[in-house]
Parts: sequence; structure tokens; C-alpha cells
Amino acid sequence: MLRAENIVKNFGALQVLKGVTLEVKKGEVVAIIGQSGSGKSTLLRCMNNLEKVTEGSIFIDGQPLVYSGAYIPLKEQRQVCLKMGYVFQNFNLFPHMNVLRNLTEAQVCVLGRDKAQAEQYARDLLKKVGLSEKEKAYPFQLSGGQQQRVAIARALALDPDILCFDEPTSALDPLLTQEVLSVIRSLSQEERTMVVVTHEMNFAREVADRVIYMEEGEIVCEGTPDKVFNDPRVRAFANAGREN
Repeated sequence: MLRAENIVKNFGALQVLKGVTLEVKKGEVVAIIGQSGSGKSTLLRCMNNLEKVTEGSIFIDGQPLVYSGAYIPLKEQRQVCLKMGYVFQNFNLFPHMNVLRNLTEAQVCVLGRDKAQAEQYARDLLKKVGLSEKEKAYPFQLSGGQQQRVAIARALALDPDILCFDEPTSALDPLLTQEVLSVIRSLSQEERTMVVVTHEMNFAREVADRVIYMEEGEIVCEGTPDKVFNDPRVRAFANAGREN
């Protein structure tokens, strides 16, 4: 479903990703963990075409986005990337649009759905994330947890094959974090293909089919949650997080 091969990403003289290879299978939930600065979010952004790789190849549902560092034409990039949905760390909702329009704008403009169809689908998604009563609210009127749930619904509105989350709870307090994680758990039960960059270790243990642990731009451990969390390096990382 998603494959990245030998991904290198440089920012000037700084090499953030050092030849990362990763595969995500259909219906699989993959959690990516690691210290700040380990390259987790940069890898996710590269796979979603939000950052350009320096070297390497990315295939989405068998179609190349970039091959050996050379990208396909821009129009084709857009089509391939429609298979990917992305939920940002800081929500990135349109502040001048109410909740319903945040969910319908791309459906109409990108997918060509008519307004009535887009609005009905948006309402179905708001019900799924527990926010049916908020369709007329604006982002500033919502809590952080509610904004993130709207952001999840907005990503789902384009019917992506793969849903990606970049630290979806890092801007939230513990109570709001649980609101958002509950929604992601429910999505995992639908056998959706998901990649989640997270610092929530319990979530990674309980929900992920596979966990990837990164250090200094490389994958140093991957496998089932039991395997990864029994690795001494990961145990040290997880224990340090609890101490903080």
C-alpha cells in the first residue's frame, strides 16, 4: 500500500533521514515513535509530499511518487497524493470557515462533488467523530480536542486509502488527548490503513499492528508492539518519557 525505499532528506548540511526504508500494508496500523529530532515527522511529511526527498523512492498503492530522487510530473503527483490523508499536529483548520465548510470545501473543489452530497457526507463524518452539533461553529469556538476531531473528519472526507497522523495529540492536555485517541482507536477497528507518529506509548502498544522506533534519522527497531517495547533502547526511551 505504501513503500518508502532508502529515503534520504537533507536540510542544507543537516541530514535528517539517512536511508530509511519502510513498508505499510493494507489495513495495517503503524506507529512511529522516537525522540524529538529523530526524523519521525520528516519521514511522514516526505511520504505525503509535504517535503521533497533528497534521495530515494516512494510508492503509493503501487504508483511511484518519486523514483530514485526524481519526481513524477506535478499533475500526476496530485493524483497519487489523493490516496493519502494527513492530520496535522496543530489542526490547520481554515479559521474563516465553519466546521461544515471545512469538511466540504475540498470535496467540492478537489473531488467535484456537488454541495448537497458533500454536506451530507460531512455530517456523517461529524457524527462519526462525535461532533454533529458543531457543524455551524468556527474553529476558535472549539476546544483543541474538538478541532483535532474536525481535522480527522476533514481528512476522511476525501476518502483516502491511507490516513496519516503527525503527533495528533501533542498540542492537547491529557483529557483532550483521550478524546482524540478514542476516535483513532475506532478508525483502527474499521481496518483502515494508518500511519501514526506519536509520543503516546500506551496508544502505540494497544492499537498499532507494528511499531517503528527511530533514532537520529534511522529505523533502529521495528516489529510487533511486544517485540519493540522489549528492546532495551525502546524501554530506555519509554521510561525516560514517564520520568518527564
